[in-house]
Amino acid sequence: MWRTELTGVAGLRFVVSFLAAFLLMSTALSVAQGSAGQKSVKIEIPATKQWVDTNVNLRGGAKVRVTATGQITFPSDQSSYESKTRTAGTSGPDGLARGFADLLHEYAVGSAGHGALIGRIGSADYAQAFLIGASKEFDAPVSGRLYLGINDSAKDASGATGSFDVTVDILEEGSGEATALGGPAETRISGITPDLLSKIPRRVSDPQDRPGDMVNVLIVGTQDQVVNAFTTAGWVKVDATVRSTAMNAVMESLEKKDYLTMPMSILYLFKRPQDYGFAHAEPVRVAMSRNHLRVWKSPFEVDGRPLWCVAATHDIGFERDQRNNGVTHKIDPAIDGEREYVNGTLSGTGLVMQRDHVTPADALTTAKTATGGEFHSDGKVLVLVLKNTGGK
Repeated sequence: MWRTELTGVAGLRFVVSFLAAFLLMSTALSVAQGSAGQKSVKIEIPATKQWVDTNVNLRGGAKVRVTATGQITFPSDQSSYESKTRTAGTSGPDGLARGFADLLHEYAVGSAGHGALIGRIGSADYAQAFLIGASKEFDAPVSGRLYLGINDSAKDASGATGSFDVTVDILEEGSGEATALGGPAETRISGITPDLLSKIPRRVSDPQDRPGDMVNVLIVGTQDQVVNAFTTAGWVKVDATVRSTAMNAVMESLEKKDYLTMPMSILYLFKRPQDYGFAHAEPVRVAMSRNHLRVWKSPFEVDGRPLWCVAATHDIGFERDQRNNGVTHKIDPAIDGEREYVNGTLSGTGLVMQRDHVTPADALTTAKTATGGEFHSDGKVLVLVLKNTGGK
């Protein structure tokens, strides 16, 4: 009898232990699935947080639906200068309609309302933020971590209250490589040969034929593909003349938009001016600080498509122009950082199918710009091959 009761108690304990272990295992599996590819995730986005890590890793091509409810309030009692340069009030995930004061405020998504729910996939250094609002379905262009946030700066959000309740639904997992975050893995590009590299000048020149910026990026693609890649990545074409600068500044101010297209000087490669100038800038600081580049169509082709040469630099302030003692932009002397900025922003669009870094035989490691500023590099040139999506 005693042995039978013991056995019964032991059996009951075994059953309880088994059930507890099963529940713990199920919970662990659920948590693991949530970080690696859970179908649905619920997240709170506080008004005071510029970006929140969702712990959701997306594969390239994944179909995602994000829905949001809730309200946030930006106080109308604005004591600081930063607070006065933004719209105040209470709004849902679509944000507050922007006013003229917002032109002096830095927003991650310039076209979206103040306080709108926004998202990005990947690094804050390169990923292009996009509007989500109350609801949005989208395809992930590349593999990467999903971040959600408020269209405001971290410094200016401190006085805001409220939050958004967000649901992220993964409708389709996608087929992209989970390990190739931010674009394709680097591979050798057969058409970029030492002979071809020897025919491309290492530097561009000013109108007086003084050598200047380094050619640090090569892009394979049609004209439409190149322009589309830059604009998709958030780069804007710069104005060609001072007259167009004034007109665009007025028009964009009337439309309550940020003016980002200030012109850049003319430089030469293959004995002609740049075909395009693109800039990526913070609106308020565009006059003195912006990522910018010039693009030339080369006389060469790779696998039947044009090869484009790019000279990319990062303006970080002003300095004396050693040619005429005037004032000119000062570039970051560590110019490889701007090369990688182009790499990160364009690769994040999903429009790059191959990329590599190559070192020419006559690699340039240190030199001066045409205005006299020094720069240095590891000598490598970034090569991006765009997806062949048609277009001239």
